[in-house]
Amino acid sequence: QLQLVESGGGVVQPGGSLRLSCAASGFTLDYYAIGWFRQAPGKEREGVSCISISGGTTNYADSVKGRFTISRDNAKNTAFLQMNSLKPEDTGVYYCAATYMRNACTNSGMNYWGKGTLVTVSS
Repeated sequence: QLQLVESGGGVVQPGGSLRLSCAASGFTLDYYAIGWFRQAPGKEREGVSCISISGGTTNYADSVKGRFTISRDNAKNTAFLQMNSLKPEDTGVYYCAATYMRNACTNSGMNYWGKGTLVTVSS
C-alpha cells in the first residue's frame, strides 16, 4: 500500500518547538519533491514548505521563514519539518505530500498525501 504517514504533532506552548516526520511506505521518495501543508480551523489548506527531489532547494511560506526547516533523509525514506518559535497562528493539521518528478509543491499537484497530524500552539 502506497502511503505517507505523518507523526510528531502535539500540544506546545508559544515559543516551543516540534519536529514533524513524514514516512513513506510502498514507494521510494527518491524521485519526489516533498511538501508540507497545513490547514487551520475554518481556513483553506496552505503550503508551508517544499523541498526539491535532490534536497538542494527549499522554499517556505513567508509566515514561517526563519522558524521552520524542511529536510529529507532518502535513506530512511522520510522527510521532516523542524518547527521552532511556534506561534498560536501555527495551529492546524499538518499534511505532508509528495509530487513525482516535479520540484514544485502545490495543493493540486501532489500525487500522494498523508492523513495529517495536529499541531496545537497554546498557553
